[in-house]
Amino acid sequence: MKFEVTKNGSATILRLNERKLDSAVSGELKAEFLILCKPKVTENLIVDLEKVDSCDSSGLSALLIAERAMREHGGTVKLVNVHKKVMSILKISQLDRLFQIHDSLADALKA
Repeated sequence: MKFEVTKNGSATILRLNERKLDSAVSGELKAEFLILCKPKVTENLIVDLEKVDSCDSSGLSALLIAERAMREHGGTVKLVNVHKKVMSILKISQLDRLFQIHDSLADALKA
């Protein structure tokens, strides 16, 4: 799995450099989320999905693991640069109500 992690103040930004968020990458992504989503590591996790143009149930599961882990210590998960197809899946599964979704990284950092 290809990704980059950077810090910006109290936020940790994970930029996923894959076209598909599916079972091929979800296991490794879940493990990375469990490392990043600890109270002393970050208060806010921003997941940049700019390069992701498709997502399946295992990809949604990885995002949910991050959300639960962050919620346990009062943190948040924000999704940015969400492709139309991925947004459609989030809406169908009603996960668009669970995540803060922003058009850009700058918007997510301000919120």
